[in-house]
Amino acid sequence: MAEKEGGSVKRELKTRHLSMITLGGSIGTGLFVASGSAISTAGPGGAILAYAGIGIMVYFLMTSLGEMATFMPVSGSFAEYASRFVDPAAGFALGWNYWLNWAITLAVDVSTTAIVMHFWLPNVPGWIFSLGFLALIFLINITSVKAFGETEYWLSMVKVLTVIVFLIVGVLTIVGVLGGGPAIGLRNYQIGDAPFHNGLPATLSVFVVAGFSFQGTELIGITAGESATPEKSIPKAIKEVFWRILLFYILAIAVIAAIIPYMSPNLLGASASDVAISPFTLVFRRIGLAGAASLMNAVILTSVISSANSGMYASTRMLWAMGGTGFAPRIFSKTSDRGIPLPALLLTSFVGALTFLTSILGPHVYELLVTASGLTGFIAWLGIAVSHYRFRRAFIAQGHHVKELVYHAKWFPFGPLLAIVMGVIVILGQGFASVAHFSWERLLISYASIPLFVGLYLYYKIKHKTHLIKLQDVDLSKHRE
Repeated sequence: MAEKEGGSVKRELKTRHLSMITLGGSIGTGLFVASGSAISTAGPGGAILAYAGIGIMVYFLMTSLGEMATFMPVSGSFAEYASRFVDPAAGFALGWNYWLNWAITLAVDVSTTAIVMHFWLPNVPGWIFSLGFLALIFLINITSVKAFGETEYWLSMVKVLTVIVFLIVGVLTIVGVLGGGPAIGLRNYQIGDAPFHNGLPATLSVFVVAGFSFQGTELIGITAGESATPEKSIPKAIKEVFWRILLFYILAIAVIAAIIPYMSPNLLGASASDVAISPFTLVFRRIGLAGAASLMNAVILTSVISSANSGMYASTRMLWAMGGTGFAPRIFSKTSDRGIPLPALLLTSFVGALTFLTSILGPHVYELLVTASGLTGFIAWLGIAVSHYRFRRAFIAQGHHVKELVYHAKWFPFGPLLAIVMGVIVILGQGFASVAHFSWERLLISYASIPLFVGLYLYYKIKHKTHLIKLQDVDLSKHRE
């Protein structure tokens, strides 16, 4: 497979691919499993409030990203936008932080496939499943961007159909049509100290859980560089995000909370390793669906594979983009004849495999890596919001008008400013429990992403003597690649 120096990727992703990738990025184990523990922690009202709050934040982030991505559709967009509109040092730090986050997430996901597969085949060594799925994901990504897009499309379709069926079954159970008993109604919203169990602190802690559930929606910014028609595909995908969030998260949590009391011990123990107590499984079982646990296990497996596939794609494109701008060695800017960033793909796969091996050889090191990478997604979100705020101000300062933009984010500057404030709150809230229980070691691990970002930022800033770019000097030319 021949490689091209500074080669380009192929624009083969269609509107349906981008729409499903955006949707698939926000539906995963966070909805299928963690939503149960969110309800048990903060009650139905607290969980709905937290997910709605983060949903609004994500909506504004997506409109911010959509405005920049339609104006300048490039792979590795977060690093590129921060470098152009804020400070090259910020772009450098964002790019490497994001690459490392997804490379580690890839390892987490392939490790999780072994846990999920043990539901059916408990006696087979887990590493066999993990390495098998890692090889499969590598093959998908080395084939073509179209192969990646098609895989994500169908994996996301499975998740979407599952949620739609769940909502229909759930509503029919609540009104008494299914379930073999009288209508449940909304009485579970009125028991104990519902709807806001444990008050404001519990609701704030669920904001962090909700934030992790929505990680991945920013992938549309990465895919923009390989969209066949970014000016049409991106606005369409962005406009649908809010309604999808409303439908899939808020309604799903409302249905779960109505059917299963928040003090149910099943919800308290909800974890990615126990599909039997996924709230989706519990609701399907209630209507007498045989094999509910097995069905949801298969759906969760598609979610994990989808996340790993997206992680491989996102980190590879980010590294390729950084190779083209000089943030990473130039060898990573090479692509194959099919437009695949092969050196970037190989390094990402190597780091993912190496991190996975630590889960077998040194669990403590693995846990440290996973926890340390936890906040990088939120840091990327902050980078998007700050970049958009600077982009729009520079666009106007240089004599342009909003009407010139193919797609423009409404409610500027409220949107990006709200996203910045909420992003900071979620990042600070990450270590709330550690502060409350004086666990300083845990606190340092929870916030490890921040000194990593600051270290990368200062390294580049001091070495290259960069500074905050003046609005009049911001580079608004549409292509620098």
